[in-house]
This record gives sequence, structure tokens and C-alpha cells, in this order.
Amino acid sequence: MSVRETFNYQGLEAIRVGRLNMGVNTTFVVYRLNGTVIDTGPSNQWKYVKPFIENTPLKQLLLTHHHEDHSGNAGAIQKLTGVQAFAPDLTIGILKRGFRIPPMQKLFWGTAGKAEVAPLPEDIRIGTEEVQPLFSPGHAKDMTCYLLPERGWLFSADLYIANYLKFLRIDEDIPILLNSIKSVLEYSFEVILCPHRGVVENGWQQLKQKYEFLLNLSAEAQQLDQQGLPLEQISESLLGKEGLVSILTGHNFCKRNLIASCLKVDLDTMARS
Repeated sequence: MSVRETFNYQGLEAIRVGRLNMGVNTTFVVYRLNGTVIDTGPSNQWKYVKPFIENTPLKQLLLTHHHEDHSGNAGAIQKLTGVQAFAPDLTIGILKRGFRIPPMQKLFWGTAGKAEVAPLPEDIRIGTEEVQPLFSPGHAKDMTCYLLPERGWLFSADLYIANYLKFLRIDEDIPILLNSIKSVLEYSFEVILCPHRGVVENGWQQLKQKYEFLLNLSAEAQQLDQQGLPLEQISESLLGKEGLVSILTGHNFCKRNLIASCLKVDLDTMARS
């Protein structure tokens, strides 16, 4: 059953949508602050996103990365309002040529049509407030978070989502993700605005816990690897058996991917940095 919920957090307007409600990864929050919308929601929820866009004049649209739940309505919003999305440089090329969406993701989010988007301005503002783009690859090669330093808010794209992971997409990279999290933690913020989890207070500490969890998981996995255990056994020992999610996605999103990526983490370098 579709999810449709609106809420307001200290003047931040939001709508949560989703074709299915099967956990945090299957619903999406579109945020709007002072006429700026951050990410667009999935195309199969346009009939619910559209009235949200229409009820306040749109001044600016910022994309965090190309994934279909984040960019799926970029073209429709431009057609509706005349506002062209701003996006990271790497995102521009991906949306211009289009990209493949795995079947399970298409079930949850629909398709993502090609879109013409513009590069991020050198000086990004929401109203009069400074916005700092923080390049944060790992989940996606083009992902960028947006920090509002005056408020201590971080629009976190998919950098956070949860303190603890059990699954990983095959195209995600834990070593790169750890470096991105570490880089973002060098900034000060109190609140994470996650497009899946929602508003996360004490956000800096929550993201730090995720960083520590991934480092510890990597260390445990590498210890078992040094003992000669195969990947599947390490994964089951640390995260449990693969479940229905792994099977339905053809292991595109599974526990084994997470452990395989953790085995690539250079723990000595991470300890020194």
C-alpha cells in the first residue's frame, strides 16, 4: 500500500512517499526549505509529489545524486515549474544519457527518465543561508551531501540511512564510503535530514556510530579471512544467513557484498588518518 505522510520540522516541510512500505529503504522523503527542494522522490510517486511541489512556489531544486528515488521526478518538476535542477558534475552526465535500474529497484521506485540538469552554482544559498556541498561517494560515485552550517543541518543523501548495515549493493564501496563519512564528520552538525530515515537528531553522533560499526565489522571480517574462512562463511558468521532480500535482488543487495567490501578496507591506513 502506498505511503503518503507530510510533516514539518522547524520550518522544514516534507512528504514521505512510497509504493510499498517494507522498511526504511522502501519509502522516500522529499524535503523543502524556503522554496528549495532537495531531491525529487521516485517517478512512480509523482501523483503525490506533484501537489507537494505545487503548493509552494519552487525557487530551487538540488539533487544529491542520480539514483532513481532521488532524481526520478527531475524532468517532471522542470516541466511543471520551469525550474531546472542543480546537480553534482558527475550526476549531470549520468542523467543526460540515462542508466540501468535493477528489477527490484524498479518495482519500488519506477523508472528514471533522462533529464537535463545544471551544474551546482559556486555560491549555493537556501534563502540567505549558505549551503556547503560535501562530495561523499561510496554509495554512489556522484553522491553529494548538503550542509547548512548556520542551522547545523546535513541533508545526508544516502550517507547515513542507519547506524548499522547488514546489506550492501554490489556497486557500493565500503573503503570509499568510510573515507566519505570520515570527511563529513570533520564538519559540525546536529541534525541529519535523511531521505529514507527522516529527521535524525544527534545526527553527528549517529553517523559516527555508523563509521565505527563499519570499521569494527571490517576488522572482524578480516580476522576471519586471515583464518582461512571463505566469504560465505564469514558473512553468515557476522551477519547471519542471506534472506529473501538477497534472493529477490539476485544478490545485487546482500550481506555477502557488505563483507566482500569490508575485506578491502585498509585498516592500517584508516587508523593513521
